Amino acid sequence: MTAPSDPTSAPAHALPLRAAGLLLDMDGTLIDSGPAVERSWNQLLRELGTDLEFGAEQHGKPARQVLGELLPELGEAQLDAAHRRVEELEIEDVDGIVVLPGTERMLRELDAAAEELGRQTWTIVTSCTRPLFEARWARTGLATPDGLVTADQVTRGKPDPEPYLLGAERIGADPTACIVIEDSLGGLRSGAAAGASTIAVTSTTPAGDLAPLADALVTSLDDLEVRVDGTELVLSRRGS
Repeated sequence: MTAPSDPTSAPAHALPLRAAGLLLDMDGTLIDSGPAVERSWNQLLRELGTDLEFGAEQHGKPARQVLGELLPELGEAQLDAAHRRVEELEIEDVDGIVVLPGTERMLRELDAAAEELGRQTWTIVTSCTRPLFEARWARTGLATPDGLVTADQVTRGKPDPEPYLLGAERIGADPTACIVIEDSLGGLRSGAAAGASTIAVTSTTPAGDLAPLADALVTSLDDLEVRVDGTELVLSRRGS
């Protein structure tokens, strides 16, 4: 992962934000899987005989979509085979996956808010397939949220709005009343296209690239806290 960027480059007025619910990306937002992702993808690209490298523009998108963008010359059967192979590599390589700072505390705050409000307040919207999600999330020891959205449950993945529209639907919230938290360009574009407010985590992509797509930037979820005000969640910077 890249070195943390200075969140003061983010819009100063954006936080606090009020919302009905939070829609959270997984890789690079809740967990650090960056090295494993890049190892798997770069191994696949070498196996396919290319000198391409997996980079920031590819983070946060479904694997098949990335393959189509990087290797548009592949036929359908070749795409299928490459997709199976990179999924296999990624499921096998979970070494070094860790929970990012602030994740466990924020999820506890969201669960406490859900209990207080009597409704669901968050879920995960990931570009992983369900098997890959399970392989990575199992390393955290955390419970899988209701309403989880994985890449194999949507027709069009990030940056299309469909994943976040489905996530909002599954927690019973209007997407325009949700906050999306993401580390990738594709994920932020997806959340914004769904009508949600967006917070960028500067874990995998340079802050300067993320800033035009986000309402605010943070170095990790440890910069944020959630509380209940009336019937809404309030997301603010910790200590502010």
